Amino acid sequence: MVTATPARADPPASADLQVTISGLRSTKGQVMMCLTRRSQKQFLKCADDPSHVTKVLKASAAGRVDFRLPPGEYSLLLVHDENGNGRMDKMMGMPREGFGFSRNAPLHMGPPRYEDVHFTVAPGRNSQAIKVRYML
Repeated sequence: MVTATPARADPPASADLQVTISGLRSTKGQVMMCLTRRSQKQFLKCADDPSHVTKVLKASAAGRVDFRLPPGEYSLLLVHDENGNGRMDKMMGMPREGFGFSRNAPLHMGPPRYEDVHFTVAPGRNSQAIKVRYML
């Protein structure tokens, strides 16, 4: 008699994302990062994406940040919250604090387009380099 052995499901693939940050104008406050998945409407509104991943770290420690994620399509938004109040401060609609996006997406009279910020995280090692920008 031959007995069947149940097939083992392969463990879900995981991916490592290493984000390097450059261009901080000071070590004050904190750096807030948010990764959103597959959404043109939600990449600027982190909390609206139920699968978002966030990290907050002291600006003095920001240089390299590591994430372990499921593979997929992502967009990354970074804010240098210099005064530590937990949000992006603006003056007359313009950011007063530093910001950055995945792929260092270009700006055109407003935030970048989704097509310019989304990227694929494949199983294994992945990287993104973010240069922080300041408008004021």
